[in-house]
Amino acid sequence: MILVKPEQIEEYEEKKVWVKETMLDVFKESVENYPERMALVDPPNKEQLVGLKPERLTYRELNDAIDAVATGLLNKGIKKDDIIIGQLPNTWELVMLYLAVCRVGGIFSAIPVQWRERELEYIFNLAEAKAFITAEEFHGFKHLEMGKRLQPKSKLGHVISLEEIREMAKGRIEKDELDKIEIDANDLFNIEWTSGTEAEPKACPMSHNNWRYAFTVVTKACLLEKGDTILCLAPMVNMTAIGVNFMPWLATSGPLVLHHPIDPAVLIRQIMEEKVNFTIMVPAMLNMILKHPDVDKFDFSSMRTLSSGSAPLPLFALREFKRRWGIEIINIWGQNEGTGNFSGPLTTPELEKRVDMFPRFSKEMKWGIDPGMDATETKIVDVETGEDLSKPGDVGELVWRGPFTIPCYFNQPGFTEKAFDKDGFFHTGDLFMIRDDKFISFFDRKKDIIIRGGFNISAQEIENLLQGHPKIVDAAAVAMPDEVMGEKTCVYVVPKKGETVTLDEVTSFMKEQDIAVYKLPERLEITDEIPRNPLGKAIKAKLREDIKEKIKAE
Repeated sequence: MILVKPEQIEEYEEKKVWVKETMLDVFKESVENYPERMALVDPPNKEQLVGLKPERLTYRELNDAIDAVATGLLNKGIKKDDIIIGQLPNTWELVMLYLAVCRVGGIFSAIPVQWRERELEYIFNLAEAKAFITAEEFHGFKHLEMGKRLQPKSKLGHVISLEEIREMAKGRIEKDELDKIEIDANDLFNIEWTSGTEAEPKACPMSHNNWRYAFTVVTKACLLEKGDTILCLAPMVNMTAIGVNFMPWLATSGPLVLHHPIDPAVLIRQIMEEKVNFTIMVPAMLNMILKHPDVDKFDFSSMRTLSSGSAPLPLFALREFKRRWGIEIINIWGQNEGTGNFSGPLTTPELEKRVDMFPRFSKEMKWGIDPGMDATETKIVDVETGEDLSKPGDVGELVWRGPFTIPCYFNQPGFTEKAFDKDGFFHTGDLFMIRDDKFISFFDRKKDIIIRGGFNISAQEIENLLQGHPKIVDAAAVAMPDEVMGEKTCVYVVPKKGETVTLDEVTSFMKEQDIAVYKLPERLEITDEIPRNPLGKAIKAKLREDIKEKIKAE
């Protein structure tokens, strides 16, 4: 399935940033060159996650599993351009499925394990998914049963258990049949899901060439080398894990070490025992490591670089990681729609700038990440007029055009029309300040979202649900700072006259709507009224400042 316009393919092929090579071709090179090298390492707590012993697979073993599962899917009638939804924690089977589904010409779409019927019913129908693959049970929740309940409400032909996939992986391989399937580098490789101001998830379709370009940039910007060991901490469902861990793993042909969920003790042990060379972690985790009572005992000598983002980096952390272990920290800003800016040694050697500054990419500026970001164009535009801004101190929306960016939202023309302008620039919804002729810095969000541990939560979705609560007259959801997750959700609620509302009542009501657990509010503030402007829009800045002050005072 090719969604990108022919003229765009021609443009990026001429610039030599899009090629004929698919992700399967990249993987096959690793299999041919390093068949006995370790490819995937399960999280040590896999048995607690899905009841299975942790495993390690070489590239040869992984290749055999991919072809066997692809054969099994083919025999179930899965064919070119079919969309398969997967809901699994970070285990080798999830990574394998990306490539096995691709092997039959399908499109894999992994979703968070926290999502429930509300989210799944919507995406099953939007994507016209042909199969759903999941664990029978995860953390006490019966995912397979949920899939079967939703099957009559969708076009799902199959609900497949993790156990069945593992049996497929041991089965026969019909290599000749698989090799007949033609896959183009501009075909879709996967679909990611993101939330913004809208209540429903938005589908972000990524092609092989989108990812081919991405891993070229990431491996160069993050100073990765062939054979590097990469640790994946984030769920393998969105840009953080796929773009910064999975794709660079394909490019570097080393081991990919999996982790789930975030456990600081396990994380530190994995870095040392697996001799990790690169990973990504949020700023709060950097501070946690440096302030750990046993920090002087940590041997991170194998790690060359790590990346971080989602909030300004603490200068203390950049300096201390470099002083203690010689580790360079790369500041990353990006989105599931295929935007990604990197501030690291190649672009921003001064640590003081790297804390919050990012390069300004344009046709005129070269940053030494060839073919990398030289094909990407960015602008800062006035939010009201759309005019280009250029003076230091100007604040506007960052708009983005490049070979990494999705061409549209999948089957969501309304979202596409709002997000892309006539010149093909994607409006990121994030406000940036122009610092000088070379650098910009994140200023604020235009979109009303809460980012909890890397997952976007739509404030509007929370508010829409709470409007249906029988005791609530008005409600507003805002982000509140959190040292571990970055942000959590706080709801301001106006109860009906004579009524009282508790946080337990709010979360219980929301759970009844089958909403993902990570979207549940974690703090409730009762108020007489929600501050609103003359147009009736909630003044969120005032509420965010209020909760920050209350947290500080506690």
